[in-house]
Amino acid sequence: MPSARVLKHVIDVHCHPTDSQIPEAVISSLPITICAMSTRQNDQVLVRNLATAYPHNVLPCFGHHPWFSHWISLNGEATSKDDHYRSLFLGKEGKGDPSDDQIAAFEKLLPSLPTPLPLAELLTDLRTNLEAFPSAMVGEVGLDRTCRVPFDYRLEHRELSPFKIPIDHQLAILEAQIDIAVHLQRNVSFHSVNAQKLTVDFMARMKARHGTTWNQISVDMHSCGLSPQMWQSIERAHPNLYLSLSTAINARSSSHKSLIAAASADRLLAESDIHEISQCLGRTWDMLCIIADVRGWEVEQEWDDDTGIPEDHWGVVRRVENNWKAFVSGNHNANGRQSRNVYSPM
Repeated sequence: MPSARVLKHVIDVHCHPTDSQIPEAVISSLPITICAMSTRQNDQVLVRNLATAYPHNVLPCFGHHPWFSHWISLNGEATSKDDHYRSLFLGKEGKGDPSDDQIAAFEKLLPSLPTPLPLAELLTDLRTNLEAFPSAMVGEVGLDRTCRVPFDYRLEHRELSPFKIPIDHQLAILEAQIDIAVHLQRNVSFHSVNAQKLTVDFMARMKARHGTTWNQISVDMHSCGLSPQMWQSIERAHPNLYLSLSTAINARSSSHKSLIAAASADRLLAESDIHEISQCLGRTWDMLCIIADVRGWEVEQEWDDDTGIPEDHWGVVRRVENNWKAFVSGNHNANGRQSRNVYSPM
């Protein structure tokens, strides 16, 4: 591990520390910056409290993950718990009768599900949290065509139901959150699993819908699983999109190295995507070393505060930190990237 002077320039752009116990000794001495994600109704306040307690190295991110989007009701009027989930998982009347197995699975699932949260209430809470933290991001939000709803999310070993969350439902909740991100000019951490075309189409729709204001925010495709060809296409279309990778997810497949090689040098970020805060540093550092190896960049062990170092002599930490600063700044030129040499010491 390098010196503390190097580590203070490392940013873990996506992690979930409030999903487990946070030892005070670990978080108070953490030498890197972390972007702490929220995912559902009951952890928004946990992220808020963490960022309040440790403002020097925790950037809070507020939003609702697609895995929990079924907990949200789009109906502005009162809807019973049974009616809400029955409509999502067994279909509306006239759409065909569910099988006996589906009905049995639904009846097993329903007791563990929470009372649905109205979307309007979610959006009010999201605005409140973002306005309380001027640097906060929207995240984790996105699309997922793979996940199945567990019979009881609270259990450590979760048995999966046969039900998936309808994509139209996910899209409605995602769009509402992105609209707030654009309106408040907040950057986004985006989840996309088995949804390449849906994601490409969604980004194109947001660009058309919001016009030039779309480029005022940045969007990080976290633990990005897009193909190198798809990423290059989306990168050309959207100067405000970045990708971050994690050993927790991306290192399961060697294809992540092809993605690192295919991406523009100024779009790369690093993350842990881990819930144990004691692993955030090690996991993020490991990914930085992988990026450096693929791109042929030096890995800094000591830090030189000279801001006049030529860019072709930058190591991976300086390069990725520079990318992070451009990500945070937003205001991307629709006809080209920001000036790459925006480096200044943190």
